[in-house]
Amino acid sequence: MRIAVGTDHAGLPLKQHVTQWLTEHGYEVVDFGVNTPDRVDYPDYVAPAARAVASGDCRFGFVFGGSGTGEQIVANKIRGIRCCQATEPVTAALSRQHNDANMLSMGARIVGEQVAIGCVQAFLSAEFDGGRHVPRVEKISALDER
Repeated sequence: MRIAVGTDHAGLPLKQHVTQWLTEHGYEVVDFGVNTPDRVDYPDYVAPAARAVASGDCRFGFVFGGSGTGEQIVANKIRGIRCCQATEPVTAALSRQHNDANMLSMGARIVGEQVAIGCVQAFLSAEFDGGRHVPRVEKISALDER
């Protein structure tokens, strides 16, 4: 499974940790940067990662920043993306189960390495529940058309 990752300078250490875990567990990581601690603007790296998920080139995406908030906002600007910001594994799992999220955002100043791995595991192991959640996700998707 191909996974897109993207970050700014503040999220770089967390991206590196998660990318290593993903690779060790057999995932193919498509890294949209950054790879140095030099200050950058996160939309330049998050938007391409989100586009890779929206196009189907990557199944899921993980984006990182200082708080993860700006990264979530940018990802959700891309048509077809449902990105959730998580600070613990329950929210990460529920974002898949109830919202059919295809991206997860985390903040390196908020979430430690072990919690981040827990969020990634919960996100990747959860499946969309369907059922009563389908009409809600369809309404979210319809907003892309407005």
